[in-house]
Amino acid sequence: MSVPEDPSAASEEAPPVRVFASLAELAGAVGEVLGPGQWQPIEQDRVDAFAEATGDRQWIHTDPQRAAAGPFGGTVAHGYLMLSLLPMLNRSLYRVASLRTGINYGLNKVRFPAPLRTGSAVRVTSRIDEATPLDAGSLQLVATVTVEVRDGERPCCVAQTVSRLYEDT
Repeated sequence: MSVPEDPSAASEEAPPVRVFASLAELAGAVGEVLGPGQWQPIEQDRVDAFAEATGDRQWIHTDPQRAAAGPFGGTVAHGYLMLSLLPMLNRSLYRVASLRTGINYGLNKVRFPAPLRTGSAVRVTSRIDEATPLDAGSLQLVATVTVEVRDGERPCCVAQTVSRLYEDT
């Protein structure tokens, strides 16, 4: 006897990673929203490792007992940890087949509308806002990345990222 597929589980699956053949093809996607991506857990050990690496050991991030009585009812991830995960989270959305390398060039705007409780899971959507050719085989990409928290009412992060992408020529 087979078990019927759980329709709610299917709705949790991320679409396949979109593959752009070239930077020119990616530039043609301006205005599109990619995603949502795959859910990624944000566990206390990741938050603790980030606190250790950066020296930001504030109790709202690292002390579960004290944080339980704090403003968020438990420990929360650092905002900068969330930002540092954006490249990894975006890899579940798309890739460029001809890409040699990409670099984080900066951020135009960042907001943290809701706390990210440890033990939660997050996923992203990314709207391609601008794609500006630079030198031959390179592109500056501006995208608005929204980080959704599983079962959350508001995103935990909305950031406009700026990347420089370089193609194999």
